Amino acid sequence: MTDYLDREHDKTFTKVYKQQTPDILSAFVQFDESVFRAEGREIPLKYRELIALAVGITTQCVYCIDGHSQRAVTAGANEAELAEAAWVATAIRAGGGFAHGRLGFKFGADAAAPSDSATSASHQL
Repeated sequence: MTDYLDREHDKTFTKVYKQQTPDILSAFVQFDESVFRAEGREIPLKYRELIALAVGITTQCVYCIDGHSQRAVTAGANEAELAEAAWVATAIRAGGGFAHGRLGFKFGADAAAPSDSATSASHQL
């Protein structure tokens, strides 16, 4: 994993954003800082960080998993909360597979429909 995630060296590539799109980078940084501001939000920071961790696990972003797990712990999360956030992410990914699997049945049924339906469907494309 160390070949993939290098906390110090990977940050050096931010210079491309700074050089090429500094306005967008600045807007993103302001947005991110606003979302994760410690005070002044309805959802406590610990829970926002746990949400971010779960999303990072769901999207499989190693940088998000790294940063938000550490930030969640700094905000007061314990290992049990990290574990539950990981399980929430896992349930959502599995649920997505389950729900989208039903589309396979639906589309399969479309293919098995009488040829008149298949012919009219192919003309719609």
